[in-house]
Amino acid sequence: MEPGADDLPLRANTNHVLVRHYVLDLTVHFDRKVIGGSVVLFLEPCSALGTAAEGHAGAQDYGGSQSRHADEVEDATEGLWETPTRAKERFAAREGDTALPGSGSAHAAAESRSSPSSRSWETNSGGEFTFLLDCCDLDVSKVEEVDVTSVSAAPSLLPRVASEGSAVPSVDPGAAFIQNLVSMPSSQWRLQQRLFSLCGRAPGARDGGSLHFHRDRWSLQVRKKGVVSPQDFPRVLRICYETRPAGASVRWTQDQDNRVCVYTAGSPINNRALFPCQEPPVAMSTWQAAVRAPRECVVLMSGEETTVPVEDGDTRSLIWHYYVTMPMPASTFTLAVGHWHQVTAENPPTLERGLRDKAGCSDAAKLEAGPGELGEADLTSGLGSSISVVKGSPLETGSGDQTTCSDSAFCYSSLEDEGLALTDYSATVDDGMSCSHGDYPCRFTERSARAQQMAVLDLLPRCLAAAHTVLGVHPFPRLDVLIVPAGFSSLGMASPHMIFLSQSVLCAGTLGPREDALSLCGSRICHEIAHSWFGLVIGARDWTEEWISEGFATYLEDVIWAQAKQLSSQQTADQSDLKALLRWRRLSDELQNSEEQLQILRPNLENTGEVGESGSSTIKHALNPDKIFMQVHYLKGYFLLRFLASQVGDKYFIDFIRVFVEKYHGHLILSQDFLQMLLVTFPNMERKGLTLRAIYADWLDRPGIPKWLYERNAVWSEARLVEEVKAEVGKWILLSQSPQGKGRKRKRTDPKVNYKEMTSEQLVMLLELLLEEEELSGATLEALRRTYDLPNQDAEVKHRWCELVVKHAYARAYADVEHFMVHNQAMGVYLYGELMVHEDPEQQALARRCLSLVQEEMDQSARSVVEEMIL
Repeated sequence: MEPGADDLPLRANTNHVLVRHYVLDLTVHFDRKVIGGSVVLFLEPCSALGTAAEGHAGAQDYGGSQSRHADEVEDATEGLWETPTRAKERFAAREGDTALPGSGSAHAAAESRSSPSSRSWETNSGGEFTFLLDCCDLDVSKVEEVDVTSVSAAPSLLPRVASEGSAVPSVDPGAAFIQNLVSMPSSQWRLQQRLFSLCGRAPGARDGGSLHFHRDRWSLQVRKKGVVSPQDFPRVLRICYETRPAGASVRWTQDQDNRVCVYTAGSPINNRALFPCQEPPVAMSTWQAAVRAPRECVVLMSGEETTVPVEDGDTRSLIWHYYVTMPMPASTFTLAVGHWHQVTAENPPTLERGLRDKAGCSDAAKLEAGPGELGEADLTSGLGSSISVVKGSPLETGSGDQTTCSDSAFCYSSLEDEGLALTDYSATVDDGMSCSHGDYPCRFTERSARAQQMAVLDLLPRCLAAAHTVLGVHPFPRLDVLIVPAGFSSLGMASPHMIFLSQSVLCAGTLGPREDALSLCGSRICHEIAHSWFGLVIGARDWTEEWISEGFATYLEDVIWAQAKQLSSQQTADQSDLKALLRWRRLSDELQNSEEQLQILRPNLENTGEVGESGSSTIKHALNPDKIFMQVHYLKGYFLLRFLASQVGDKYFIDFIRVFVEKYHGHLILSQDFLQMLLVTFPNMERKGLTLRAIYADWLDRPGIPKWLYERNAVWSEARLVEEVKAEVGKWILLSQSPQGKGRKRKRTDPKVNYKEMTSEQLVMLLELLLEEEELSGATLEALRRTYDLPNQDAEVKHRWCELVVKHAYARAYADVEHFMVHNQAMGVYLYGELMVHEDPEQQALARRCLSLVQEEMDQSARSVVEEMIL
């Protein structure tokens, strides 16, 4: 499957071998802007579990009932722990000539020994099996087979394989051990994690441990001499490597206090420039990591428990350990290292005791609270929470049994009491719910997940409680929210256990009701929280169907935010109509100014979900620079869901989404999975002619705007909140045409105009409608600025204000434009084009000045687009 110029290839041969678990041992080098270390991959040939392309990878049964010998294995692991640094030194000493990243000439020599030229690699395969990983912008120094038989716990697991007739040949004890390890039941996940860690620190195989490898632009290819099939390929590999400073998977930048930091960027190429991995979504895996960073830094990562760092021997580093037990695509792995200050909110003791006492209540009892009440269900959405911002305070560290405090930039405090923090899901109680995904510790059936109160700042607990009311128990046991630097490329990004939130959504305004001042921040938090269900625990099997993630999150953000604000039905409908009109205007404008091929929600049409014989595929248009800034998958997907809700009723539709979540959590889906279940649940839809084929034709498989959307736009345009805005627009137009609006002195007989207080969304609509006016005087613009305190409104309002300033060349407010473009870089890209297109020397100078101020910290994709506009 040859990719087009702007398509992203997924090269991993997931139909041959799947990575079941990653163990990362990484060190962050801020001085060189690289992350170096190793990743250990635990593999399983697909003959042992079926071909990945045969169904939804998330629904495959990855576990088994292999609980025998658990006690013996637990005993065998006692006393075997050591720091990753010491383990690295141990197996390096054993191997003698092993070259690790950062070892200078040894690094280059190892690569030259093992990585042949492209031509010789292709022509000299000798029929040997090639294992492919997605990889780019990585310097790989060594790939070796790991000798897991050296792990003293291995003999405790070996007898099981032969007795159960496994496909793994009994003559290969290492393969038998790994087959048993990756198949351990979820009730023994802690033991499994410890064994993974031990195996990850095992030395390389003595005989023929070093493997041949080759890198091209998009992949790392590995072979073992004489091995011609996936079944005979090594089950555990260690890859030693370093990232590159310009690698697109991570951003090296400065935080809000000008201190160094690095974080995964949510790049179109995902994580392949952070570690070699299988990127296709069907490659569901778990992972654990030990990340070494300078003592003054904090490491945040996708992980299920709050971690306390430990000292790394005599070095100036701390080691942070994280793990996940829910299989997910490697693209969801998230890392952020910086001088973060972590603020943790804890439950009031009396409330926490009360929640624990009532944790055994049935779901039905918890959902009886009325719409205006904060019921127990709202208080127990099953999530410990923390929010990370940049400030300084002490850091608590652990070293063995010792706890110390150092003067650095982190404050840690427990989110849960000690018993809950160490919960083992082997004691999970099934509340009558049966999961259809593979075996992993699932929170959807965990009763204790309902016994933890979220209390972080003001918005987060309310949004999480509202999401619980709408969608049920949160899929993840903890959540960090990191306020990322100004150069972050979007308003937010959701990952397992972590949300990146742009500083652009934080409003410093003081005008209007407090709820309204928080509207942008609250709705964005709700959007990212919604991704925990749609995007993470339920993912798209074909990544070209982005609407499954973004369309659902956009639709649900309104539902969850309305629930968080406890709006009445009428208030919810009014807000919904206003937001729909704003989104319609945005979508309509985007579709008029974009290529038709980028407007299709299912670009692979009838081939959606199909992959090549090896499991490789491509993501259409993923590297197209225009696509990065488009919102069609958000907006058109949102309107498709609004259309479907209009056919069955809003309440019934939300109830259906919750049932869908219960059925499909832990799965990868295609559009047809959701739509077919909807049509079966509501058969009247097909009786009215609404078939799967019709939905494809109208919404998913063609560019442009469906007929229903044009019709609804007329209705939304006459909604109550919109009519209020139109009345205010009329006042401003009259003012602009009056002597006072033209800068002349107002006659004493002129009546004073009273302007209505408006919500943030209404202000956005007001400014958008005023943007359609050909002329607005400077005096009118100044009155607008002063009346609504526009520089202190939220970023959406300020963005429209800046557009007005640029359109009418209102030089007195150019400082507002500069401030916005410097501090809201993700939203300011469009304004560079506006400043340049008018060919006004002062405006063009402003654009160049803004770029010069932020180009070092600006997102790489955004900077490329802006530089093309300006240079």
